This record gives sequence, C-alpha cells and structure tokens, in this order.
Amino acid sequence: MKSLTYSIFILFLTLFQPISVKAQAIIDLETGAVFNGYNDVRIPGDQGTLFSLTDDLKTETNIFYRLRASYIIKSRHSLSILYAPLETKSRGIVPNDIFFEGELFNANAQLTNTYKFNSYRLTYRYDFVQKPKLEFGLGVTAKIRDAKIAISSNQLVSQKTNVGFVPLINFRLLWKIDDKFGILLDGDALAAPQGRAEDVLIAAIYKFSDNLKIQVGYRILEGGADNDEVYNFSLFHYASVGLSYTFLK
Repeated sequence: MKSLTYSIFILFLTLFQPISVKAQAIIDLETGAVFNGYNDVRIPGDQGTLFSLTDDLKTETNIFYRLRASYIIKSRHSLSILYAPLETKSRGIVPNDIFFEGELFNANAQLTNTYKFNSYRLTYRYDFVQKPKLEFGLGVTAKIRDAKIAISSNQLVSQKTNVGFVPLINFRLLWKIDDKFGILLDGDALAAPQGRAEDVLIAAIYKFSDNLKIQVGYRILEGGADNDEVYNFSLFHYASVGLSYTFLK
C-alpha cells in the first residue's frame, strides 16, 4: 500500500506541473506528536470483550507525519491527495479475560497492542468565498482506510484487519489577519448511523514568501464504527507543525 501511495504522488506531480499563472502545484508536510485520548475496542462487535487501549493498557506517544500534494486550478478548484499513516502501541496487564477475534486472552497476562489506522484520501474542493481577508471552500473526499488492531501475549496472537472506503465532506476556512499571518480551519468529517469520522485542524499560519508557509496548530482525529464485526471508537490529539511549498511559474 505504501509503494502504491508513493507512486501516486510521483504521478500526480509529474502530470500536474503548473502550466499557467492560474494553476499551482503545492506540497504540504505535517509532523509532530500524536496522543491517544481514548480507544475503546470490542471485536467481534457483538460477542467480543469491551476494553480500552488507553485505560486498561498504557499507550505510547508517537511522532506522526502526513504528506499532501495539491493542484489549484483557476484559484478556486482544488484537487489533492493525502497520505496520513498512524500507528500506536500500548502495553499492560488486564485483570479480566479478553475475548478478541476468536482468541481468549487470560486475565493478568502481559498484553501488547498494535493499532494502525492509515488513511489515503483524494479530495476535490471549490472555494465559494475568496476575499482579501477570508477564504472558504467545501468539497468531497474519497478516503481509503487501512486499519489493523492486533493483540499479543506470550502464548497468543490475534488481529483484525480492514481496508475500506469512506466518503467525507471536506471544508476549509482561512482568515487572513494581515499579509503574513492567518488562522486556518481545515478538515474532513461525516456522521452516519454506522459510525462517524472527524479529522480537523486549527492552525496559525505564517507566510515567509509566496512559495513558503509554516503552520503550527492542533489536530483532532475522532470516530469509529459499531456493527456486528467491529466496535471501535477512538480519539487522537495532534500537536502539529507543517510546511507548505507552492511551485510558482
């Protein structure tokens, strides 16, 4: 999956080089620390044991990164692809038995968990508002999730994997305080009876030049699903710093 993502980015940049002053290619890199707020799991969703990866186990703080390539056409149309990997580990001893994906983990066993939720997204957005101080746009995102929840002890290993498609609503609001500083609210989100997903960033932006910008902010990633196969709802907090480079003609 990673090799496919890198190939898509290379193809994207090759095909969409800026061809006029009304078209721009942009690369965004975001990194920082990610903290798990809560992470409740029951697999299978109708028969497994409900437990918490944050309350019953101890979750590590991780460094994250995200990479986005965008192409802006005639200033209002935006097409972008995003690669957003996420993997955390947690460890601990749970005082009760846990039935997880066909295996029974005995009480007081030392458990190790791996939680992976990689995201691959293709987004189209249209900016309805473009004023000197304010920009606002709405669009749609096609998201592919590559997820895994795995538990292991000294005797047993069990995991649940899932690759699926999720449609989301994309939004972006930029308030330009002056020529250099701005406040950005940007994200993808959608809720349905089967589950929900929110991935939202609020950040302060500083413009070094027409090519280079830096942003510092807070990102929240929350959501999950509740069905017979999987019950999982999680919340992640991101301390984020990012660089954005625009290829100008």
